[in-house]
Amino acid sequence: MTQDHTTAAPVCYRHPDRHTLLRCSRCERPICASCSIDATVGQRCPECVKEEGTQKVIPTGSRRTGTSGAPATMTFIALAVVFFVLTGFGRNIDGAIGRALAQVNFLVEAGEWWRIFTPILLHASITHILFNMWALWVLGPQIERGVGTWPFVGAYLASAGVGGAFAYLMGNPGDIAVGASGAIFGLFGIWFNFAVRRRNTAQGRFLLRQILFLLVLNAALPFIVGGIAWEAHLGGLIAGFLIGELWSRVPRANAMAGRLAVTIAIGALAIVAVLVLPVGMI
Repeated sequence: MTQDHTTAAPVCYRHPDRHTLLRCSRCERPICASCSIDATVGQRCPECVKEEGTQKVIPTGSRRTGTSGAPATMTFIALAVVFFVLTGFGRNIDGAIGRALAQVNFLVEAGEWWRIFTPILLHASITHILFNMWALWVLGPQIERGVGTWPFVGAYLASAGVGGAFAYLMGNPGDIAVGASGAIFGLFGIWFNFAVRRRNTAQGRFLLRQILFLLVLNAALPFIVGGIAWEAHLGGLIAGFLIGELWSRVPRANAMAGRLAVTIAIGALAIVAVLVLPVGMI
């Protein structure tokens, strides 16, 4: 007997007469296109959207695409471009602006802890800024729309700080670092955490494969291209993954404040680390 695949296909739990291959990325119930609501990543059923409460969702058909509704993402990109121009498109990175903002490890050791954050404003070449800002453009908006602007700002800066702390603790006193790579890898870490937690879904497995490929590629780059601060990449990735994990455990009541508190705590730990521990400790 020939099986009727149309009849065998799952049906929407709210509309039993509609066959569908879509599933809620949270509870995994089958949902049709009419019931599907786009969330930070993936889609949700109406019940999960109600339960998540304070999480921002983007209804299907919404015009909020690209960087729409992501002011912090656009601000970080604009600041990086402005400082890139002010430093002569990276040619004058050794000038006054660069000396004031770059992470110089012996100055961090002397107490200038803010230098683990400020390198996100500096880029040494057009390739450097293009890669980082492209990654921010791609990875940032959905996170910002999903968790809120201020938690996103906190996550970006905390990841930069932890990346800077790793570059300090694993580096040498004379090392100088610039770039937003630590913060960018923090965004990779947040997405990586999301994919790991959704690994039992088709969407999660697909996203996990994509991120693992990008991470392996970036892990190989320091062996191919010199001058890459892989320590900052590693620190940012760990920070982002931890932020994503802690965000998933924040109670839904006052979720915005809880997410922001998580990022402040992680950023503060990075500051304490560089103030207490000596450069090159690891």
